[in-house]
Amino acid sequence: MEILFSVLGVAVLAGGTVAAASFRVVKQFERGLVFRFGRLRDGSRGPGLTMVVPFAEHLQKVNMQVVTMPVPNQEGITRDNVTVSVDAVVYFKVIDPAVAIVNVQNYLFAVGQVAQTSLRSIIGKSELDDLLSNRERLNEGLQLMIDSPAVEWGIHIDRVEIKDVRLPEGMKRSMSRQAEAERERRARVITADGELQASQKLSQAAAAMAATPTALQLRLLQTVVEVAAEKNSTLVLPFPVELLRFLERATPQPAQQTPPSEQQPALAESEKPELGGSERPAALDPAGHGELRGITDALRALSQDRATEPQAAGGDSDPRAGNDGVTPVT
Repeated sequence: MEILFSVLGVAVLAGGTVAAASFRVVKQFERGLVFRFGRLRDGSRGPGLTMVVPFAEHLQKVNMQVVTMPVPNQEGITRDNVTVSVDAVVYFKVIDPAVAIVNVQNYLFAVGQVAQTSLRSIIGKSELDDLLSNRERLNEGLQLMIDSPAVEWGIHIDRVEIKDVRLPEGMKRSMSRQAEAERERRARVITADGELQASQKLSQAAAAMAATPTALQLRLLQTVVEVAAEKNSTLVLPFPVELLRFLERATPQPAQQTPPSEQQPALAESEKPELGGSERPAALDPAGHGELRGITDALRALSQDRATEPQAAGGDSDPRAGNDGVTPVT
């Protein structure tokens, strides 16, 4: 009796072991491939509980999720002979588990190697400006290069993106200087454009003020008021140009010069009439330009005439003269 119970126990234990080896669980994001004596059976097992023949069949699970694979940093020389270091990331998934397991030994390693070689090829075919500013087109080209062999492995490449582009320090400094020079050029162009517009507006304002000269005086007074509002101790008041023009118009024009043949002989120095207190020179310097210069020349000529009159009359000096015989002008 005891022997019977022992045999039954061994049979139950063996049956439990066989049952445990026969049932497998496939997760929702996985698919199962059954190999019977090394031969792949048709179809794949879906998610849930599945049964295999112990010691005759083998179940291999394949992950159907999207795999994110970083591409290691790759150094290369661009088409314009600039050394760069580029890294990227690849997103792919298995669409045919049977082909991915049968046609390639390790599809993860294979996709990684193809991504590295494709990235180096893209670096050699592109210029530095494309790597920095036109990455969308490079990403599309890199995706096509990786997807071409991956289709035969039952893998679909979702997307490929270039993560970072590292440049040498010397190239970074050169690019920063170039960008600074470009910003300075734009600033100068904007400043020149502003000066051009301001000059046009000032020209229009000058034309408007020329029609009404009083407006210029009002603008001058307004400027004085603005300067005085700053509580300055010194106030610079410009001399109006219109006032100088008014004095020039009010000054009588000098008489026309007579031809040299009609001029009378010059009087001797002793025959010049004395200039009394009320006498003044007949005319100022004909070649004078402006009222101030004419007044200065007239005062200088009057002083010289008064200084030479006592010497021409016999040495008698004017009692009002100083030690040098020059009469001060009052």
